[in-house]
Amino acid sequence: MNTKRKTLQRQIILDTIKSLDIHPTAEELYLEIQKTHPIVGKSTVYRNLRQLAQDGIITQIFVEGVARYDKNPKLHYHFICEICRKIFDIELGGIDSFNSIIESKYGFKAIRHDIEFSGACSNCTACS
Repeated sequence: MNTKRKTLQRQIILDTIKSLDIHPTAEELYLEIQKTHPIVGKSTVYRNLRQLAQDGIITQIFVEGVARYDKNPKLHYHFICEICRKIFDIELGGIDSFNSIIESKYGFKAIRHDIEFSGACSNCTACS
């Protein structure tokens, strides 16, 4: 099976996730797709999300044990607001140095790593 095959359904899923300003769950993405493309089935959305994440086109993250999908495949971190529950992308310099430190100090070859920050976002902080 060619996992890189471009299908209309895959393109609809990718276009939809790129149009959102959130890190949706598969179910949230499915419901969004249903608004304009009701012919795209739930299993198609779930299967293609897994494949897009495996192919490095999108990123799968876990927040409180729930898989969410990020349109940004570049290495970055996340901030989760404990008040409004929104997830924000955090770009930090020096990310690549983590892998170098892990390799030189421990001899490990890191493929990926996750760092998650939590607290109150600037909007929620301003409202309190």
